[in-house]
Amino acid sequence: MELTGADILVQFLQDEGVEFVFGYPGGAVLHIYDALYQRGGVEHVLVRHEQAATHAADGYARATGKPGVALVTSGPGATNAVTGIATAHMDSIPMVVITGQVATPLIGNDAFQEVDIVGISRPCVKHNFLVKDVKDLAVTLKKAFYIANSGRPGPVVVDIPKDVTAAKAHYEYPQSVAIRSYNPVSKPHSGQVRKAVNMLLRARRPMIYTGGGVVLGNASEELTQMVRQLGFPITNTLMGLGAYPASDPQFLGMLGMHGTMEANMAMHECDVLMAIGARFDDRVTGELDKFSPSAKIIHVDVDPASIAKNVPVDVPIVGEVGEVLKQCMTELDQADRKVDPEALSAWWSQIDDWRSQQCLAYEASDEFIKPQMVLETLHRLTNGDACVTTDVGQHQMWAAQYYGFDKPRRWLTSGGLGTMGFGLPAAMGAQFANRDSTVACVTGEASIQMCIQELSTCLQYDLPIKVINLNNRYLGMVRQWQEFQYKSRYSHSYMDALPDFVALAEAYGHVGMRIDNPADVEGALKEALAMKDRLVFMDFITDQNENVYPMVEAGRGHHEMRYSPYQSFRNQELA
Repeated sequence: MELTGADILVQFLQDEGVEFVFGYPGGAVLHIYDALYQRGGVEHVLVRHEQAATHAADGYARATGKPGVALVTSGPGATNAVTGIATAHMDSIPMVVITGQVATPLIGNDAFQEVDIVGISRPCVKHNFLVKDVKDLAVTLKKAFYIANSGRPGPVVVDIPKDVTAAKAHYEYPQSVAIRSYNPVSKPHSGQVRKAVNMLLRARRPMIYTGGGVVLGNASEELTQMVRQLGFPITNTLMGLGAYPASDPQFLGMLGMHGTMEANMAMHECDVLMAIGARFDDRVTGELDKFSPSAKIIHVDVDPASIAKNVPVDVPIVGEVGEVLKQCMTELDQADRKVDPEALSAWWSQIDDWRSQQCLAYEASDEFIKPQMVLETLHRLTNGDACVTTDVGQHQMWAAQYYGFDKPRRWLTSGGLGTMGFGLPAAMGAQFANRDSTVACVTGEASIQMCIQELSTCLQYDLPIKVINLNNRYLGMVRQWQEFQYKSRYSHSYMDALPDFVALAEAYGHVGMRIDNPADVEGALKEALAMKDRLVFMDFITDQNENVYPMVEAGRGHHEMRYSPYQSFRNQELA
C-alpha cells in the first residue's frame, strides 16, 4: 500500500526504533504532525523553542548513545535549531534533525518562511540532505541515521519540502544502506597497535589522556581494564569525564584550562602520551609550543581527519576506540617485556607529590555559600550517581571539578561550542531517557534565562528535574576573565535586573527555593531530592567573588597555572 511522505516518515521512525521526537509544529511540517496524530507509535515532545528541541534530542543522545531526533518547521524554525545543531556537531553527538521546507516549486523564490537550511547548516553538520522525491525519503532517512551514528558521530539534517510529505509512494523499511563515499574504519591496523604497545611498555613516565570518544564509543569498560592492567595514570577531558572512574586512585582529575595540577603537570612531564578519543583541543593544550615537550605521542581516533590535526603524533591509530583497546590488551598479554616497575614507582611518587598540593582546595565560609561546596554536597547526597547537565560558565567548571563521575553518560555538557541555554533542555532529554533517575541541571542565573521557557515543557511532561542555580549575580566566567585580564573592568557582566527565580518557578507550576545561608545548603538539597515527582528550582545565592581555579590563562603553557589566592604561594612561580 502506498503511503504519503508524512506517513512514511512516521512509520520509518517507528521501524528505526525511535522513542521520542522533540519538536515544534509549523506550516511546512503540518502533514507530518497530522501523521503523528493519526499513526502514533512515536512519542512527540512539544518544546517551547526549536533550540530546546535540538538540545533535548542532544541530551537524550548523550544519555543513551542512541541518535536523538528533532522536528522543526521551515524558516525561523530551522534557523532557531542551528545553535543546537552546532552544539551537537562540536561534541560529535548523533542526532537527526528533520526540517520542513517550502514546496519544491517555491524553493529559491524567497517564499514565505523559506531559508536554505542545507546551505546554512553545511558548516556545522556531519551531513545534510534535501529530499526532492518521496520515493527517496525512506532510504534518505536510513542514510541519515547511519551517518549520524557511525564512525565519528554527529548531527545530520534532513530537509523535506511540504509537497514531498503530501506525495505518495510505496514504503518498505530499508534494513541497511551502502554509501560508496562513506566507509568509516572500525578495526585498527595491527602493526600500529603493536608499535603503540611497545612504546607504552618502554615508557618511564607514561600518561593516558582520553576524551569524549571513549564515551561515545561505549569503550569505558575496555579503557578501565587496560589502564588498571598497566598501572598508568590517566586523565579525562571535560567531554571524557566518567569514561574512567573518578574515584579510582589512578585518575588524576580533569586536565586543561581548569584541570588539576597533577593532571596538567603529568601531561607536561610525561615521556609517552597515549591520547584516546580526544582531539587536542586548545583548552587542553594551552600554548602548543609548550605542550608535552618530551613526549612521544600515540593518537587513537575513529576519525582520521582528527589525528595530528593540532599536534604532531608519532603513532597514529585509526579505528573504533573499543576495538583498539581490545587489541592493545591482547598485545600486552603477548608482549615479551613488561613495564619497568622502578620507573613507574618513581613516576607515581612525583605525581603523588603534585596531588598532595590539593589544588582544588578552597576557603570555606560561614557567611557566603561557596559553589564548590554545593557541588560536593550534591555528589555526596546522590552517591555520585545523578545524571548532571550544565550550562556554560563557572558553574560548569565547578561541576566538572567537584562532582566526581564514576560512570559514563552521567555528564552532559556543551564542551566544544560552549552553549548557554543547553542545560535545562538537555536535562529534559536525559530525564525522558531515564525516567526513574535523578537528573540535576547545574546552571547559573545568566545561562538559565536562555531557555527558561522550557520550565513549561517540564510541567507538561512531569519531568522532576532538580535545577541547581549557582547565582552570583554576574556573568561569572566573563567577570573572572575581566578581573584577570582587563584589570577588573567589569563591562556589562553584572546581572542587575534578575527575576525572583522562586516566584518564576512557582508561576510555571514548580517548587522554588531560595538558599542564601551555607548552613541551609544540605537541608535544601535533601528536601529537593526527596521530591521524586516535582521539578525543584533551587536558587543558591553564592559568593560573588569566587573564581574557578586552577586556571591556565591565554599565552601560557598547560603547566603554567594560576592557583587560588587560598594557595597563593604557588602563584609566585608565574610572577
